[in-house]
Amino acid sequence: MLAYLARRLLQLVPVLLVASFLVFVAARLTPQDPAVVMAGGRQTSTAVLEAIRAKYHLDESVPSQYLRWMAGALLGDLGESYRLKQGVSAMIAARLPVSLQLIAMSVAIALLAAVPLGILAALRKGSWVDILATSLSLAALSSPVFLTGILGILLFSYTLGWLPALGSGRNFAENLRYLLMPSVALALNMLALSMRMTRSGMIEAMRRPYIQTAILKGLPRRTIVLKHALRNALLPLVTITGLQIGFLLSGTVLVEYTFGLGGLGSLLVNAIQTSDYPVVQGLTLFIVSAFLLINLLVDLLYGIIDPRIRQA
Repeated sequence: MLAYLARRLLQLVPVLLVASFLVFVAARLTPQDPAVVMAGGRQTSTAVLEAIRAKYHLDESVPSQYLRWMAGALLGDLGESYRLKQGVSAMIAARLPVSLQLIAMSVAIALLAAVPLGILAALRKGSWVDILATSLSLAALSSPVFLTGILGILLFSYTLGWLPALGSGRNFAENLRYLLMPSVALALNMLALSMRMTRSGMIEAMRRPYIQTAILKGLPRRTIVLKHALRNALLPLVTITGLQIGFLLSGTVLVEYTFGLGGLGSLLVNAIQTSDYPVVQGLTLFIVSAFLLINLLVDLLYGIIDPRIRQA
């Protein structure tokens, strides 16, 4: 298992380097001059702009700036915000808990609903239960996140008054109430795909010879479904869940803006709007790194579920 982990880690290094360089270069291709942004406007003397460029090494070549930035990033220093004069790493750390809690709640809601629905639809294939579950999943998949969020605010906040519409709580427990609606809005799209993957995996698993053997041996149906069939049906679900979690890191932007949450998504949008390049490139690098780490964890989980993969 350790050899498998080491091999996968080595494969991530070149991907991360290429991704970080593309992120850095993309930030430098924007027409806005970073020195002008830091000076607060265009009505600034050339001497002041040159002093700013020299202080922040903006007068160096792009490869030199990249190497300097990556050297700091490896030590946890992602630079300083041009606009707020705060460390980017500290800004990400301050916003991360809200986004992580939002993503965790979304994944939990999606899987708790998708797996039972997928199993039920597979066991009742072709019945009204299967048709209803499939139709609901397609409707959820077709609903834009921002539309679902707005409808949720109108119904559960302004009409019924059950849940707060905007903002976040002062602590973890209070956040659960504030994040319920945005979590459901994010979870709907994930639920639809996860349910379909579970259904397809279960239908295929139930056709396997070892399942038929277990049935002929007289094993309880619950044992056959949950212990034998579901474990093999989990492999595609694990893959799609890992990918969806990675996409949720960047996909929370609309939800956070709709519900007024102060997470990573709103931080990224604000940084783009104000041309705060260190925040943009630092946050993008963080999201890319998190996405790669999630893929690594999915691969490791794959190896645990199916040990044959570790030999590949």
